[in-house]
Amino acid sequence: MKPLLIAALFSTAAAAELPNDLPPAIPLWPAGAPGSEARAAEPEKVEGSNVCNVHKPTITPYIPAADQATGTAVIICPGGGHRKLCLGHEGYALAEWFRDRGIAAFVLKYRLARDEGSTYTIQDHAMADARRAIRLIRSRAAEWHLQGDRLGILGFSAGGELAAFAAMTNDPGQKDAADPIERQSSRPDFQALIYPGTSALFEAEKGMPPLFIAAGYGDRPDISEGMATLYLKYKAAGVKAELHMYANAGHGFGYKPDAKPSAAARWPERFTEWLTDSGLLK
Repeated sequence: MKPLLIAALFSTAAAAELPNDLPPAIPLWPAGAPGSEARAAEPEKVEGSNVCNVHKPTITPYIPAADQATGTAVIICPGGGHRKLCLGHEGYALAEWFRDRGIAAFVLKYRLARDEGSTYTIQDHAMADARRAIRLIRSRAAEWHLQGDRLGILGFSAGGELAAFAAMTNDPGQKDAADPIERQSSRPDFQALIYPGTSALFEAEKGMPPLFIAAGYGDRPDISEGMATLYLKYKAAGVKAELHMYANAGHGFGYKPDAKPSAAARWPERFTEWLTDSGLLK
C-alpha cells in the first residue's frame, strides 16, 4: 500500500469519535468483575472510536420503544484483535440500526486478553463477560420487553470468537445461586459471526444455536475459507446455517451508515431476513 494512502487511512480512523449521546452503560458485575479486582480503578483508554484497558466490563443497551419492540435482542461483540474494541463501525452504529427496527441491541465491552500488560485470557475473562451479558439480559427480559427465547449474540472478528464460543459452550444456570443473574441460562438462541477469527477452533454439534455468517472473499484464508468449512460442519451436524461470502469485500467492513452502497454494506438487512425466516424475529 502506498505511504500516502496509509496516512489517509490512519487519519480517517483517528478522526472517528464515539458519539456523545451514548445510553448509560450497565456493569456486568456491580461489585467488580472477578479477576479484575487489582485493576478496577484504572480508567479506560479511548482513541477515536477505539477503547482499550477495559477492567469493568459493561453492556450498553439500545432498547426500542415498547410499542415498536419485536421481542428479539442481540448482543454485539466488537472486534479489535483482543487488543482494543472497535466500538464505532462494529458497535454503537449497528446497535442504533437494530434499535430503530425494533430489535434490542446491547454493545458488550469485554476484557482484552492481548492488550498491553494484560493478564486476562479469552476463555477465563472475555468469555466470562460474554456469558454474564447473556445471563444479565435474560434476567431483565420483562423490563426490556424481550422474549427469553430470542436472545442472540453477534460478533465481529475477535468478537466473533466470543460469539462462536458462547454457542459452543454454555450452561442452563445455577438454579440455587445467590446471585439471581447466575440462575439464568448462558446459551444464546442464535449466533452471527461476522468475519470471525480463530475459526480452526470452532466446532459444530447437533442442538447448537442456528448460525448466520458474513465474510469477505478477500479476507485472509483462515476466515474466508474457514467460514466455508464451518458452514459445512454445521450442515453435517444438522444445525441450520446461512453463509454470505461477499466477493468484493475483505476484512473489517463492519456496519457504516454512510458506507458506499455495496452487497457487503447491506449484510444487516440479510441478517434480519434470516432472523425472520428462522422464526426469531416477528
